[in-house]
Amino acid sequence: MYVRILAIFPSHKRALISRVWYSTTRVVVTRNDSGDSTFNTSEFLGALFASSLQNAYYPRHDRNFGDTMNRFGGALSSDAMGYLLLEFTPDVKHFFRKHSPKKNLEDGGEASHPSEDKP
Repeated sequence: MYVRILAIFPSHKRALISRVWYSTTRVVVTRNDSGDSTFNTSEFLGALFASSLQNAYYPRHDRNFGDTMNRFGGALSSDAMGYLLLEFTPDVKHFFRKHSPKKNLEDGGEASHPSEDKP
């Protein structure tokens, strides 16, 4: 079975809470090639392997199971925040582009200003 590793399918929902829920659950649930939901094995195994590999860096007294699971939880929460950014970045870009100053071609491409603001 092949699982997509770096692709996130954006939510088609419009409500804020459902989009937040969808993007944060992508850490646990992903879609396979046929589009069905499945356990995100690559996310869990990758984060767990990276967290256990970090034990080589830490001193012996910080190489216990609890500290490794703490790093594992941090990796999963960090990935969940990344999925939130991927979900909402297009909306933020659209918001700022919609509210940016319009270009005025008559002034040589400069942003248009009301007449009282011009020197």
